[in-house]
Amino acid sequence: MTTTTTSPVLSKDGGTDNPSRWLLGAVLAGQFMALLDTFIVNVAAPTIRTELGASGAALQLVIAGYTVAYAILLITGARLGDLVGHRRMYLGGLALFTVSSLACGLAGGAGQLIAFRLAQGAGAALMIPQVLSLIQRHFTGEGRVRALGAYSAVLATGAAAGQVVGGVLVSADLFGASWRPVFLVNVPIGLALLVLGARVLPRDREDAAERARGLDLPGLVLLAAAVCLFTLPLVLGQEQDWPVWTWVSLAGSAVLFTVFCRHESVLARRGGAPLVAPRVLRIPGMGTAVVRIAVVMGVNAGFLFAMTLHVQGGLGYSPLRAGLTFAPTAVVFGVVGLTWRRWPAAWRRALVPGGFLLSAAAAVASGWVLRDGQAGGPAMYGAFIALGVGLSLAFSPVLTGALATVRQEDAADASGLLATVTQLGQLIGVATFGTLFLSRLTAPGAQASADALWVCALALAAASVVGASAGLVRRPR
Repeated sequence: MTTTTTSPVLSKDGGTDNPSRWLLGAVLAGQFMALLDTFIVNVAAPTIRTELGASGAALQLVIAGYTVAYAILLITGARLGDLVGHRRMYLGGLALFTVSSLACGLAGGAGQLIAFRLAQGAGAALMIPQVLSLIQRHFTGEGRVRALGAYSAVLATGAAAGQVVGGVLVSADLFGASWRPVFLVNVPIGLALLVLGARVLPRDREDAAERARGLDLPGLVLLAAAVCLFTLPLVLGQEQDWPVWTWVSLAGSAVLFTVFCRHESVLARRGGAPLVAPRVLRIPGMGTAVVRIAVVMGVNAGFLFAMTLHVQGGLGYSPLRAGLTFAPTAVVFGVVGLTWRRWPAAWRRALVPGGFLLSAAAAVASGWVLRDGQAGGPAMYGAFIALGVGLSLAFSPVLTGALATVRQEDAADASGLLATVTQLGQLIGVATFGTLFLSRLTAPGAQASADALWVCALALAAASVVGASAGLVRRPR
């Protein structure tokens, strides 16, 4: 079945047909696979370090190299979708991701693995922005709302699911391959999605106006340099005890980001095609959405990272048990993301701030029940479930609202911006809360780990409160 039409595959009344379901399933499966690889390596990291003899810095680059390349190239991937075609870029990015996953699984040393992880992140960055663009262009009305709900559920459950799948694969030690299946599992899935995508993704239309926009290469260079200077100190600073170069790099990132913003504004005024169109940031609610999405992704990733370190290092959980510990968070996040639209309409205005406040309470509860260095029992899982509900309420309505008023011609820019914010939020969350946890981990043992987790839980709660307050004070129009 080949879809050649460029008209929306969902009608405005929300009616669906089989092509639309296959289209959504294909792109969201690719989205989930790429997100899985952001976190799936976490539980495999100790084994990778032992078998490859990787240093601490090299191990961090194995974990973070994927996210760095992902974050740097996401907006460019969105623009390339406009220039080359969303179908072509999705399939091309998926092919690069699949080949790079195979290379990661066969890597013979830490240096090779770092290089292949960078290539894997580049493939994801080319593929993922096309997901939102395809949803925006080919779904309308209630169909689009449901598609965005499914997208929201996939987006943040990928983090917890990555921990679970990673734990299962490492513990299973399939064919004696140890950590390698966490990468090799992507190969058959990627090949299947390439075949499916080639059949169900709508053909790219030849739109001369979009092709004429061009690619903002100076903006790309400035943004890539700013993101790189920002992320590398966050990844490596803790292990190297924050030397002078890390602070110089962060300052340089701020300077380059300011230059980037200035360049984009000037280019837009001259009638050019900036990498991030200023008009997208002026869409009502987009600025607040950017802040809230960054916060919720930071809290989600920071919680998973710190809690993984505690349950494996402090409580001595196996990779499998550590991964399964986060299953309740992933499940309820997905369920709430798919069903919040069915809740009473009178609750809508309170969902996002209420979700952030519930996340704050759940973070505190998680640290509290584990404060004595023992397993938290049912209370711990209750806190994890509450956190999943809170984070989903803080994220899904925000994403849907931010994209509700985006024009079709701005779909690629908006999707690239929000996808980049999502990745940077996760990276900042891991670096910030991970650094806080590690800096408080003054001695080995369960109690020291629990004390560090308690401080981290309070910081996670504070960040959630910031998210709740974002957007409450509005400037007069």
